Amino acid sequence: MKHILLVEDDGDIAALLRLNLEDEGYQITHEADGGRAQHLLGQAHWDAVILDLMLPNVDGLTLCRAIRARDHYLPVIIISARSSETERILGLETGADDYLAKPFSVQELLARIRALFRRQQAMGQQTVGLITAHGLTIDPLARSVLLRGEVIDLTPREFDLLYFFARHPGEVFSRLALLEKVWGYQHEGYEHTVNTHINRLRVKIEADAAEPQVIRTVWGKGYLFAERPL
Repeated sequence: MKHILLVEDDGDIAALLRLNLEDEGYQITHEADGGRAQHLLGQAHWDAVILDLMLPNVDGLTLCRAIRARDHYLPVIIISARSSETERILGLETGADDYLAKPFSVQELLARIRALFRRQQAMGQQTVGLITAHGLTIDPLARSVLLRGEVIDLTPREFDLLYFFARHPGEVFSRLALLEKVWGYQHEGYEHTVNTHINRLRVKIEADAAEPQVIRTVWGKGYLFAERPL
């Protein structure tokens, strides 16, 4: 049974989510206070955290940073009334695996949680050791990336995307295929999410993000991880 920490200070939302998550077979611990949630993080083994941002005492972004500072990788889904693109990007850059703006469908949250666990399981099964290409050293166990010996700071989803590409050099993937393979779900209208992550990944790993040589665009078809430099 997966044990999820639900950090949400709205009692009605927390009760609704808890009911639906427990119906799905998850064990839920709810905490409304950010400070107490920070304490709980070190008191038990958690499989995921569902995290509101506006919390008493310790805010959600601070909690997310604390989670990412831990040695053990812990999936985080942010749920927040802050729905602007800037807020979403900030949440993902802080280290969240996913971001849902309120109000959202409970069924969509459940689908994203299932996708997150499927992806985590698949990553564990497919870990093949270090991958080196284009000056990159990708370590799937440590979930770390070096570029010519320098540490590259990637969000969890950026790492998953780069690792997936690197495991399939020369193969072309459409945006919808990447949503299914990397995000774990496929929904029309979310393709812009793929574009955004690829653009941000290019800024971090390409010599010139405007002329990418590693993650290339195949016009009309999608993207590929180059087998060798041009």
